[in-house]
Amino acid sequence: MFELNPLLHENAWWQHLIMFVGAGLLGYIIGFRSGDSKTSLQNQLNKLQAQLELCKASLVKTTPITISEISTPTMALTYPTIVNQPDDLKKIEGIGPKIEEILNQNGITTFIQLSQASTDALKQLLQDAGPRFQMHDPSTWPRQAELASAGKWQELKEWQDILNKGKE
Repeated sequence: MFELNPLLHENAWWQHLIMFVGAGLLGYIIGFRSGDSKTSLQNQLNKLQAQLELCKASLVKTTPITISEISTPTMALTYPTIVNQPDDLKKIEGIGPKIEEILNQNGITTFIQLSQASTDALKQLLQDAGPRFQMHDPSTWPRQAELASAGKWQELKEWQDILNKGKE
């Protein structure tokens, strides 16, 4: 029979061994679970940093209009409101319909926003989208988007002829 105090028996070494193995196994399980949460928190931090980069990139920079720039007083009331129309991001070499959808879901809908996004943030978006998109290299996308937003279509076309699926 199993005694609570194994020292009362001469051949109680196996009971000590069972307690040590049980304690070791329990310690390993607790350590493994607490180590997993650190990895999970790091992944969440990386996602939040990528979203912050995208938010920073999507900010619209404006310059104030001074009174001397307005020729008539009525112009101050009638200057046009700028509306951000989404651009066709598939014009960028390496971006197809699915990647455009991922970018749009994460707030990148114009060439200007794409040109201001960091390559690391774009890589994180692709990584978060799953293994199907991790193979894509977004390193040239911001520069291509910069050319597209500036209307330099001929220069963009010449560069895209050199590119291979968005890679140099």
